[in-house]
Amino acid sequence: MQIWIDADACPKVAKELIFKFAHKRNLQVVMVAGQSQIKPIYQWVSLIVVPTGMDAADDYLVEHAKANDLVICSDIPLADRLIKKQVAVLHPKGNEFTQENMSQTLAMRNLFTELREQGQITSQQASYGAKDKQNFANALDRLLTRLAAK
Repeated sequence: MQIWIDADACPKVAKELIFKFAHKRNLQVVMVAGQSQIKPIYQWVSLIVVPTGMDAADDYLVEHAKANDLVICSDIPLADRLIKKQVAVLHPKGNEFTQENMSQTLAMRNLFTELREQGQITSQQASYGAKDKQNFANALDRLLTRLAAK
């Protein structure tokens, strides 16, 4: 099992938790980004900067992540593609994307996109708070435990 991070959009706090959990469980972490990132000095963390282009990082993740790997991402269409490959996917706020919730998640995303495009709602990203950090840590621990048992 390997942990992959869609690094461009992942909050720094979530990345730090991933590194901590991965070190504790002796797992490799691969950060995939479309732009340069600061890579931690840990030998078990690697950084791959993909060529710029529409969905280049997403395409790299889908191509390289394997069944029973874990990808941390907030991109719902990317999560859908990964789930179809039997890859576990976790949002940095602690929500696991699954076969069971993906249809509803995609529908909600599409609805909000449409409402934003019509100007009926504004797009404001909520800050990453202490509750998000705790939810993510709990979900990450549960998911890594479950994947290790496979």
